[in-house]
Amino acid sequence: MIKQSVSIFNDVIGPVMRGPSSSHVAAAARIGILARQMVKGNLKKVIVEFDPKGSLATTYHGHGSDMGLVGGLLGFETQDSRLPKWESISKEKGLNIEFNIVDYKAAHPNTYKMMLISDKDEKVNVVAISTGGGMIKYESIENFNVSICGDFYETLVFVENKEDVKKLIDYIERKNIKIDYFEKSKNGNNILLDIKTSYKLEKDIINSIEKQYNVITIEPVLPIKSRKECKVPFNTADSMFEVSKKSNLKLWELALLYESIRGNISKEEVYNKMKEIVLLMKSSIEEGLKGTKYENRILGSQSHMIEKSEKEGKLIKSDVLNSMIECITSMMEVKSSMGVIVAAPTAGSCGGLPGTIIGATKALGLTIDDATKAMLAAGIVGVFIAEHATFAAEVGGCQVECGAGSCMAAAGLVELNGGTVKQGIDASSMALQNVMGMVCDPVADRVEVPCLGKNIMAGSNALACANMALAGFDKVVPLDETIKAMYSVGHMLPSELRCTGCGGLSLTETSKRIYKEIN
Repeated sequence: MIKQSVSIFNDVIGPVMRGPSSSHVAAAARIGILARQMVKGNLKKVIVEFDPKGSLATTYHGHGSDMGLVGGLLGFETQDSRLPKWESISKEKGLNIEFNIVDYKAAHPNTYKMMLISDKDEKVNVVAISTGGGMIKYESIENFNVSICGDFYETLVFVENKEDVKKLIDYIERKNIKIDYFEKSKNGNNILLDIKTSYKLEKDIINSIEKQYNVITIEPVLPIKSRKECKVPFNTADSMFEVSKKSNLKLWELALLYESIRGNISKEEVYNKMKEIVLLMKSSIEEGLKGTKYENRILGSQSHMIEKSEKEGKLIKSDVLNSMIECITSMMEVKSSMGVIVAAPTAGSCGGLPGTIIGATKALGLTIDDATKAMLAAGIVGVFIAEHATFAAEVGGCQVECGAGSCMAAAGLVELNGGTVKQGIDASSMALQNVMGMVCDPVADRVEVPCLGKNIMAGSNALACANMALAGFDKVVPLDETIKAMYSVGHMLPSELRCTGCGGLSLTETSKRIYKEIN
């Protein structure tokens, strides 16, 4: 299996999206967008199966997996304003979607097993998973093992024997087609060839192959494409620190170095892309502070109460913390009202990191460029979590979502205050140590309570740990070891406490009552 290095913009800061959950809505939309490309006709029916022991069987509607998947099948991107109207639009388009709970012993809690049926009587069976934070992987197409993550152009060629394989290889060499990877998978006597490229193959080449074989072409869905033999400068906090000592680069500059190499783009492009994201985050927060309206949700608009109460002298004086609480709450309200947000690192934790950095920037009178550098610093710390753990609460509990966001925000706050690389790493480790074992137990199958409080906790924890690191406190356990421990703890948590709605606050009488009221 090909494993590409983590990208800040693929795996950590993003996607730009609507909806309550990146693992559910954004990932499902990307799974749907890729699935739509696997038939040449128009999709007329899709049968979706979820395993009863996974997380999707109980949460796919409340967390928006159905909205994201059908939206993707209709061709909607993750931030498309039409996503909330998926049911009516799919009916208008004549697309019949069937969701079933079937015990097929899925290995991953976020598994989508689907049959795609087109108006040309094409039938394609696929298995895909949501791996966390909007990232995905197709594991099976027509019972052939595959590894498709949406970061390459894929040309899938179905052949019948080894002679066909040889003919195709000869054709590729004769045409001097530059490929990144060439993967083979067997199903009985039949063979699937997956030609992975970082560019789109010319139409005449595809047409020539299609004359002899059944071919599926898939275009990527991730913002940063992958390529062969991409070697990043570091992939752990320790190795990054060694680079920093030799280069004298700051934490945000190390992020520029890493992502420019990973994405094969200039450092200026990396910086400008992050600045655009920060401006979008700021815009979302400002929109939320104006007040949001939405149906079928638990919490109303509350973010404006902080400034009002502060002016009235009702709050404990803490300009930075109160500004962070206001911004975190605002971002969460925009998320719940189907507004545009950035999953950073996930949609369920979309308030903690952005609200902390932008709230602190606002309170301290700093600039968008300061916030951009802080977000880059946070992003590079997130790379280590994505590389060596996960952002999926279904796998590791809320410690890998709000906890990870707190870890990243601590590094961002240290950068915002002019701290060193070591202080940023140490603050991150302390913040992550403080949330070890945090469970994911949303009330009434909505990503609102206790999610809002956990996002605010993420910010306050980040602030405390940033100050501790800046003061010279000893983190004791290095960040790399803390990430490893967190991942291990996540696997020890029972499935009931990992975003299934089957434990914790999810099972309280209040949660059950609210669920009945809003469903």
